Amino acid sequence: MGTPIEKAGFTLWLTGMRGAGKSTLAGYVGQRLKSVGRQVEVLDGDELEKSAISAGFETKEARQSEVRRLGFLARLLSRNNVVAIAASLSPYRDNRDQNRREIGRYVEVFVDCPVETLMQRDAKGLYKKALAGELTDFIGVTAPYEPPANAEVVIRTHEERVEESAQKIFQALLDLGYLKPAEVSAIIGQKARRRPLPAKRPARPARAARRDGARPKQRPAERKAVRPAKQTRRRARR
Repeated sequence: MGTPIEKAGFTLWLTGMRGAGKSTLAGYVGQRLKSVGRQVEVLDGDELEKSAISAGFETKEARQSEVRRLGFLARLLSRNNVVAIAASLSPYRDNRDQNRREIGRYVEVFVDCPVETLMQRDAKGLYKKALAGELTDFIGVTAPYEPPANAEVVIRTHEERVEESAQKIFQALLDLGYLKPAEVSAIIGQKARRRPLPAKRPARPARAARRDGARPKQRPAERKAVRPAKQTRRRARR
């Protein structure tokens, strides 16, 4: 599709609770991007996390280390013109923010789903084991999950079909300039247009502190209001 080689790579980071549908969505998006000629690698962190659970050593430190490793790999792929799609529980906001800073071309997708639905999907009964105390430090039950504060895309898999969720991701990638309109049009089967990103308000400059006893400076509008009064007094004296 004529995408410049130097700007072809980026990282799509899918975060969410275990069983939310990250891997399914990552695989679908990856296949669709490959169909328009993009180089894609799907990094499934959930498989590594499941191995850690079965081995009985899932800890906060182990999860943080795994997210850093995935982030490092995604950064290498992205800067070598590959679309890296990471499907990772990655429950800690600091970890994800660090990856954003280091990778640069980074899009965060929050795959949201209620715990009740996650328990219904849990064929291995991991949530029930955690509730029974058999699994300690289990995200969402005995350990917290920190949702993204400013994710570029929010997916609700309990309300949306995979195709609907993927289309939201493709539109965001188009709006951010990571995909071209022709690519997205080919993927979704209809004409796609880039939407303008919301404008950021400029920060107001901080006011200088006034010294004690110093007279405040008059604003231009205030000075203009004073001049007519002085002219009126001069005319009265004449």
